[in-house]
Amino acid sequence: MLNVIQLLPDSIANQIAAGEVVQRPASVVKELLENSVDAKAKSVQVIIREAGRNLIQIVDDGLGMTETDARMSFERHATSKIRTSDDLFRIRTMGFRGEALASIAAVAQIEMRTRRAEEELGTLIRIEGSDIKAQESISCLPGTNLLIKNLFFNVPARRNFLKSNSVEMRHIIDEFQRVALANPEVAFSLFHNDQEIYNLPSGKLSRRIVDMFGKSYREQLNFCEEQTPYVTVHGYIGKPESAKKARNEQFFFVNNRFIKHNYLHHAVVGAYEGTLPEGSHPFYVLFIDIDPSHIDINIHPTKTEIKFDDERSVYAIMMAAVRKAVGLYNLSPSLDFDSDVNFLAGVRPGPGKSSTADVKSDVQQPLPERNGARPISPSWASGATQPVNERGSTRNDSLDKAAGSSFDIPKKASVNNWQALYEGVAPTESIARPVTPGGTSDKEGDWLGEAKQPSPSVVDQLSMDSEPITMGSRANQLQVGLESAEEQALPVLVDDDTIIQVQNRYLLAPIKSGMLLIDQRRAHERILYDQFHTALTKRNGSSQQLLFPKTITLMPVDFQLALDLREDLVNLGFEFDELGANTFVIRGVPALVMGENEEELFANLLAQLRADTGRLKLDRIESMARSLARRSAMRYVNRLSTTERKALVNQLFASVNPSYTPTGEPVTVVLSLDKIAGLFR
Repeated sequence: MLNVIQLLPDSIANQIAAGEVVQRPASVVKELLENSVDAKAKSVQVIIREAGRNLIQIVDDGLGMTETDARMSFERHATSKIRTSDDLFRIRTMGFRGEALASIAAVAQIEMRTRRAEEELGTLIRIEGSDIKAQESISCLPGTNLLIKNLFFNVPARRNFLKSNSVEMRHIIDEFQRVALANPEVAFSLFHNDQEIYNLPSGKLSRRIVDMFGKSYREQLNFCEEQTPYVTVHGYIGKPESAKKARNEQFFFVNNRFIKHNYLHHAVVGAYEGTLPEGSHPFYVLFIDIDPSHIDINIHPTKTEIKFDDERSVYAIMMAAVRKAVGLYNLSPSLDFDSDVNFLAGVRPGPGKSSTADVKSDVQQPLPERNGARPISPSWASGATQPVNERGSTRNDSLDKAAGSSFDIPKKASVNNWQALYEGVAPTESIARPVTPGGTSDKEGDWLGEAKQPSPSVVDQLSMDSEPITMGSRANQLQVGLESAEEQALPVLVDDDTIIQVQNRYLLAPIKSGMLLIDQRRAHERILYDQFHTALTKRNGSSQQLLFPKTITLMPVDFQLALDLREDLVNLGFEFDELGANTFVIRGVPALVMGENEEELFANLLAQLRADTGRLKLDRIESMARSLARRSAMRYVNRLSTTERKALVNQLFASVNPSYTPTGEPVTVVLSLDKIAGLFR
């Protein structure tokens, strides 16, 4: 039998190794930038063409290499950092100045010029697909100049799997940002197709953050530090009000190496103690210094995921550090002990005035007698004046201000108009009984019992001051001619006039089989998604022109993304023009978006699209429709009128899939009569 096992040629072995190290052009940029930092460079320049497909050039002023080291750096398993196995657990630097070069040389055309400062001549090496084409002495500047040309030229299958230039460039910018943040003492610059994207001078970490993300971050940076014998945490965190929905501005560095760690992210978010809006993530750049023997960085090929030998201790120290910074800079809300926080709203008599002077105030009406008991009325309803505090305002005035600033309460609402609950229940009789579909009263189904009618004068007075809450018995009537709910694909409303809004979050509507509960925000998201998807598909999105155009400055990666998606954004209804570097003038927004901050809407949409890149396998239209619908969906605090409730429900059930949001979250829940009855057992 012939032997079938044989050693692979070096060229094939290098290509296999390249599959782990070189996933896309951004991988090459990351490895070469880390090599430049390890070479103690003070200035690093990155030049990109066609998102790295044609050219990736890294120029640094580091130590450079001798002729022998330059040749050895392209050999497999060649490194200057490791001598014994114990060195693997003591490495604090990034690249090994040769670990990645062999893999990169296997799938690209490389030209390297390098020289040490104390030497007169440098070395030029040309390699194509692991084959050395030339090696000679040349005159060049101190440091290293690496040109990576035609990436994956000899592996066309890998080249075909690369994304569009805009997507690949965003990955390059992400890697550039991580290395630049970890090394603020090094000057970095980035050029793409001869256009300058970043020019970051050396300086402190705070200046690096402002130079990279914009001047608006200067006001929200707060220093964070905690030192322990086991681990040291330091860096900057953002204010709660600057938190964003997209999770793409959170940076952890362990021994100056960028990592992703959901467990530590949970510690940071938990330290804000509920000051963050729901679903928002704060900005932070946090560095963790720890003995390398306590971590394992080899659990992922890209070294972005690590393990700690004592994760609970790191979690506790991280939370304590952020919590101390939040308290030190007063980022959490504080209590105002001068204001009255009792929750009471309604009409209050003014200072020094008797409440009986305004006889039309609904809160001054005595409550009707029930079961022979005497009516209960406020102590100041009999003519007594309210106490006046030191500031000259009444206690009830402060109550109104506290309640009005904390809750969205209608101006005419009152805690005393409970009588309105009985309106429509017993319109002609003193005893309220529900009416069966046949029109007769049902004594056995008397769900209110022997409730008496309120006084007509009280009802009339209440109707003048507030909108009555009608709970008519016709809510149990069936529409004539409707088929049974079991035969319908969707629940059929018994009466769309009885749609009730609960806590400005849910809509409750009666159906034949029970009650239909609708999530208000998710329903709006479903409706907007269908409309945005139609606008993008048919290219007929309507735009609402702004009276005063808004100017917005974006991060370079978002600016580039907006240029690439200009046609689709215009189809949605956005109208914008370029105004200098990384700046747009917004002249119009989609007409379907109401009451939104135009700058935040535009920036958040781009951030969401960038965050979804690579995570969701969606086409561009689907991703944009989802992102904008999620950003534009109304929040829980919206109070809807009766007409708006009916319109929302009608538009929801006109959708192709009214039961679920575009991301698969349920929109409606049916509470059957049996389930409701089970709640009372």
